[in-house]
Amino acid sequence: MVYGTIVSSPGRDLSLRQVLDLSNIYLENAHKLSDLGVILALCHNTEVSLSLAKKAAKRTEDTTTHEEIASIYIGLGDLVDSHGHRDEARAFFKKSKKWG
Repeated sequence: MVYGTIVSSPGRDLSLRQVLDLSNIYLENAHKLSDLGVILALCHNTEVSLSLAKKAAKRTEDTTTHEEIASIYIGLGDLVDSHGHRDEARAFFKKSKKWG
């Protein structure tokens, strides 16, 4: 990536709160777009950010954080389902149940 030397990979040095905020930003912006390629790229970025958040959240008993992760997974599932990616949506809904 061109910016690799300027900005680290998403989430690498971010706090859990920042990673969750970034996940929400990706997802919110994906909802606003109509270009499927960009939508799926943002969904992928959301999923990558969530994987980082999950690692950090496993060390906390904060139910609000767990519920937020579940909510983002549900939003991600709804979005990909609305674009015909039912298998991926089911996987996201399944992941949401582990956190909600």
